[in-house]
Amino acid sequence: MLVDMHLHEKTYSLDSMQELKEMVKVAKTRGLDAICITDHDSMGLKDFAEQYSKEIGFPIFVGVEFFSLQGDITAFGIDAIPSDRINAQAFIDYVLKRGGVCFACHPFRNNNRGLREKLKLVKGLTGIEVLNGSTPYHDNNLAFEYCKELQLMPIGASDAHDLNQLGKYATWLPNDVYTLKDFVKEIKKGISKPAILGDNGYMIVDSI
Repeated sequence: MLVDMHLHEKTYSLDSMQELKEMVKVAKTRGLDAICITDHDSMGLKDFAEQYSKEIGFPIFVGVEFFSLQGDITAFGIDAIPSDRINAQAFIDYVLKRGGVCFACHPFRNNNRGLREKLKLVKGLTGIEVLNGSTPYHDNNLAFEYCKELQLMPIGASDAHDLNQLGKYATWLPNDVYTLKDFVKEIKKGISKPAILGDNGYMIVDSI
């Protein structure tokens, strides 16, 4: 199963230019089996996305990109987010207590929104975005090195805010899942590989 695990939809991410129904159409043409909506500090699309997903038979998993005091973390499997901006460890603990999973986003991108070296200090991360579509090669490569050292789950994600970027990178999971609950269960197995979209479809990679 190929999933783009970091996407922004314009209803709740004001810096996004893409609408959910168009996102699904593009995702299908690019060979994705599911998409994740991770809006900035909002899970407002959750109910609509779940209903629409059932109508069309295409998995849409809604999580969140939470801007902790130390950097961005995507999370899945929670019903709400903290009302205040809290530190990274507190947010990770919040997610884990509720049975969810979380990933460090673009940890080394030079935008003051990544965990960077704090990856080695926080406990409980599920994995790291080792391929982020809006991050330079060098910074992605460094994230890959940290992921291997810390023995965390490597994922790929486009971090797309427009349709051209959608699906640039994705995550391969061994089994197809159709609900958020089963998606979280699949993630917890810890078996994933990042993938890059090429002219002939996706190429799964072990390093970059």
